[in-house]
Amino acid sequence: MRTPKRLRLLGYALLTAAALLYLLPFAVQVATSFKTEPDAASDPLSLVPDPFTLDAYRRLFGTGGQDGVPFLRWLGNSTLVTVLVTGGRVLFDSMAGYALARLRFPGRGLLLALVLGVLAVPGVVLLIPRFLVLNTLGIYDTYAGMVLPLMADAAGVFIMKQFFESIPREVEEAARIDGAGFVRTYWSVILPMARPALITLTILSFQGSWNEFTHFLVSTQSAEYETLTTGLARFVAGGLGAGTQYPLKLTAALLSTIPVAVLFFCFQRHFVRGASAGSVKG
Repeated sequence: MRTPKRLRLLGYALLTAAALLYLLPFAVQVATSFKTEPDAASDPLSLVPDPFTLDAYRRLFGTGGQDGVPFLRWLGNSTLVTVLVTGGRVLFDSMAGYALARLRFPGRGLLLALVLGVLAVPGVVLLIPRFLVLNTLGIYDTYAGMVLPLMADAAGVFIMKQFFESIPREVEEAARIDGAGFVRTYWSVILPMARPALITLTILSFQGSWNEFTHFLVSTQSAEYETLTTGLARFVAGGLGAGTQYPLKLTAALLSTIPVAVLFFCFQRHFVRGASAGSVKG
């Protein structure tokens, strides 16, 4: 009995060490955000700021000053786009998923195959066609061009379709007997039952649109439409200021990860439940 216990303790120790190693870059990022530039440059891996300072946060949330970092504008653009995209995906993906799960119409199988086929296409392949379409429609370098192409995605449609198929048809039949039409049944009966899947879709949509980079790279060119991802990419590449500016850069990167982390930790229980329900039919 002692050998299995020792092996179990050894396994826990290895897992703990792996977890600490995984968290080390994040810990370094947090510590560096409270360092001065000389301290960060001389000892970048130190977890103890010497001296401790909030200068990076003051500079980031100031008017820009000598650094010229429009962090608040990046944050505002990311927030606006993320809210619109998340709301659109939850609405349109759920509608499309319900239609594919319940409606029987010619070409349904082909349409479903095309939706699944989109999942196999690397996003980078569509960058140039996406730019050409946006430019032809006259919405290049606008908020519409940033938001509209992202308001539905194949993965979300598939998740919702799988979840709706797990709901017994008797529920819809009972609603129709009570006089509810197709749209009323979907909106008032089925959609409230899909709460776990909707929460999962909300988290995935929020995370995906908040961290989106390539689409914003090809859909905009003006500085006024920069988001956190495109703005930070230009900043880290040396487009702003001079020197390493490690504290400022890592502080901006740290703050950009907080909304997604908070959302995930608050709803992780619903996320796991929704993902399980959406992947298993019946």
